[in-house]
Amino acid sequence: MLPLMETLMPAVNLNDQATFDYSTEAELYPTRSRKARRQPMGYRRFSRAADAIRFAIEELPADLLIGAYLEVDERRFDSSGIRQLYESPDYPLTRRADVSKGN
Repeated sequence: MLPLMETLMPAVNLNDQATFDYSTEAELYPTRSRKARRQPMGYRRFSRAADAIRFAIEELPADLLIGAYLEVDERRFDSSGIRQLYESPDYPLTRRADVSKGN
């Protein structure tokens, strides 16, 4: 069995984008915040990957996004992969205008 870090997809290449289905169910696993004052945010399941991606980029605090991963159809995407899916021309939802590149 591979360690977790080796199973994550750090980036989305063109072939992955062509076959990625934003309407598929997705699971988001954020990391725990290192800031003791903040309430930890746990696992969340979404009926559509597009909603999970939007939540991760637009709502998840930056310190939780860094170590988060998204699982869709047994494929895992780290924070960089999640961002690439969000920035893809194929992303079906309207992006929030004030989301910075560095979240």
